[in-house]
Amino acid sequence: MRIVQLANFYGPRSGGLRTALHHLGAGYVAAGHEVTLVVPGRRRHDERLPSGVRRITLPAPSIPGTGGYRAVDPLRVKALLPGLAPDRLEVSDRLTLRGMGHWARERGVPSVVISHERLDRLLAQFLLPAPLARRGADAANRRMAASYDTVVCTTAFARAEFDRIGAANVARVPLGVDLAAFAPTRRDGDLRATLARGADALLVHCGRLSAEKHVERSVDAVAELHGAGHRVRLVVAGDGPRMPALRRRAADLPVTFLGFVADRADVARLLATADVSLAPGPHETFGLAALEALASGTPVVVSESSALGELVRPECGAAVSDDAPAFACGVQGLLSVPESDRRAAARARAEQFDWPTSVRGMLTALSLG
Repeated sequence: MRIVQLANFYGPRSGGLRTALHHLGAGYVAAGHEVTLVVPGRRRHDERLPSGVRRITLPAPSIPGTGGYRAVDPLRVKALLPGLAPDRLEVSDRLTLRGMGHWARERGVPSVVISHERLDRLLAQFLLPAPLARRGADAANRRMAASYDTVVCTTAFARAEFDRIGAANVARVPLGVDLAAFAPTRRDGDLRATLARGADALLVHCGRLSAEKHVERSVDAVAELHGAGHRVRLVVAGDGPRMPALRRRAADLPVTFLGFVADRADVARLLATADVSLAPGPHETFGLAALEALASGTPVVVSESSALGELVRPECGAAVSDDAPAFACGVQGLLSVPESDRRAAARARAEQFDWPTSVRGMLTALSLG
């Protein structure tokens, strides 16, 4: 079968979305399907990835205030699709490419949309009071669910806004983690010595530095710990529009900003070397960075308001309220667990999420399983 994957907000520095698309596409190819991934970029490009996926990049303008994300005009995508002749359409964009479900239905092409974010949460954070955000999201979600054959959600948290409107065509397919690339064996004592700078505990925040990620909470948690006399250092790996403000906020604190880390092997080494990873984003619908930390043997402190509360277990993580003191307390609690125990528990939890299982779930959602 010819599977076409569509995505905006995909670029050289995008994180979880790019990772998921690449692993799913590679899995579809391994299962014998022909896969084309269509994404935005500076200029048109057509290439074959090592996985066997064909990637077509369409010219698209950058979106102001997003740190370089781009969104291709849906009309340009619709003009391309007939030549690709998809047997299945998989869309990873519920906003700028929301009309693709109608395109597929009009042509008898089974379609799936993956809900990578909670629309009600995003509307409430940036635009509307919570009651209005819920009503607006419910209306948009009804239209979207009606236009696609299947809506895929990765967690119960992501699914909740569709359950609220009684959508019947929702499937839950958890994402996975590369258990070979991210592993406790990547831990590096020399790197730890370099990054910790004499601190007793090395913390890491890995991800995009944008408003919805609430990275300032990781910095403020370090301020709490530092003020209480704990010798900790936070390493922030990532870039984004919040970088200047975060640097100012952390000016007098033991915080190191690495910027964007391009090499995934370096990210794996960093995650395995840290003692605790922080994931304060309250709107995360899955949280691949947190899962990669667990796979690396590093426990995580996460927002209990997000889907990550479903991911962590007490022995390998803490789901806490959305404030710096709670995150600081979560860090202290995890550090009180013997290192070998917390690292083994983190890895064991991650091993319950692998990409082959995710691929099988998605193929079923695409009616190809």
